[in-house]
Amino acid sequence: MLNRFKRSLIVLRRFNAILLIVGYSGIGRAEVPLKIELKSGDRIVLLGNALIERDQNHGYFETTLVSRFPDRDLSIRNLGWSGDTVFGHARGGFGTTTDGFNKLKQHIDSIKPTVVFVAYGGVESFDGQAGLPHFVNGLNILLDVLAKHTDRIVMIGPNRQEDLGRPLPDPKTHNADLARYRDAVREVASKRGYTFIDLYEKLGTDPREHLTDNGIHMTELGGWRLAQVLTAGIGLDSRVWNVKIGVDSQPETIGAKLDELKINSEGAKFRLLDATLPSPNPPKSKRSPVKAVGSEKERSLTIQGLKKGRYALMIDGKKILVATSADWDRGVSLTEGPEFDQLDRLRQTVHEKNLLYFYRWRPQNETYLFGFRNYEQGQNAREVPMFDPLVVEQEKAIATLRVPKPHVYELIREGEAVR
Repeated sequence: MLNRFKRSLIVLRRFNAILLIVGYSGIGRAEVPLKIELKSGDRIVLLGNALIERDQNHGYFETTLVSRFPDRDLSIRNLGWSGDTVFGHARGGFGTTTDGFNKLKQHIDSIKPTVVFVAYGGVESFDGQAGLPHFVNGLNILLDVLAKHTDRIVMIGPNRQEDLGRPLPDPKTHNADLARYRDAVREVASKRGYTFIDLYEKLGTDPREHLTDNGIHMTELGGWRLAQVLTAGIGLDSRVWNVKIGVDSQPETIGAKLDELKINSEGAKFRLLDATLPSPNPPKSKRSPVKAVGSEKERSLTIQGLKKGRYALMIDGKKILVATSADWDRGVSLTEGPEFDQLDRLRQTVHEKNLLYFYRWRPQNETYLFGFRNYEQGQNAREVPMFDPLVVEQEKAIATLRVPKPHVYELIREGEAVR
């Protein structure tokens, strides 16, 4: 009896250990995203339908990636095409679906990507459950093309259709199909050993503000949330920046290097160099603001031992905010400053680079330049490669802007003491 009890206890402990290792969910499915290592020189391709194509308009995901690795040159190419499928339907132009797929294959082969993010299933989901086998077969064919270049592939499941209320259609039935296609993408990723990101569950919807403008296509807020889900899905944690100094204590820093510190009970002055630029703030909203995932104090500055009063924070001589000594003692969240200004310039440059590359590989008058009407304007096709040096120029600017710069912080006492 005692031996039987011991054996049962051992089995129970092993079962609990397994649950702790893989993580337990209410439906019995664990999601432990594989970490994708990004190396300097990586050629990253974003591939999919409108979810990917429209992401270049705001650039939150790409900006988050390049700013996270200031010491690495990452070449990122957005090959999204609205309405596209794994078969290349939207890319065929006036040709066939096969032509569209071959065009995609040729483009992939010319880039030779080392990392690929693949987001399909949203358009194909309109074929319902009956279309699943055809979709899975096409997805595997596409992945075979990509696998010739890399095994670092991230598969992104389709996001659910957002319910924007009546008189628009109730998306319940379509979401059931989207969930089936999400499960199919997950299964293919699992069999191939690829990272899978579940937008259907992780992105979800926000009751405070819609993430789409029509139930499917992302708003700027949706693009910001999408960037958070994608970066977390490849194993990148939130950036924590925490600086704590005191009149009578040694400084403590996370995510920044501090030097030239001068501090007393009436103020402080010091120099900070961040390890990376901060995470992008959510876009400004006319409705309820959405706070950053993780903690509203992701970037927290604490200064202790000050006399009672109000203190202004100056960065490079510009006033950023004013808080009481009690606030500084607890820690103040920073959501603006020169680091955020630099991040905004970086995102604008990413957008400009993507726009120039879009003109390079998808000129509006493609039919007249390369298609069956090229007898009219085909002579202008030689101008299309002229976009290449313009893209390179923007990438050089990105390489400069992604690197943090040192800034001088100063805390100055204002007015009378606060009682």
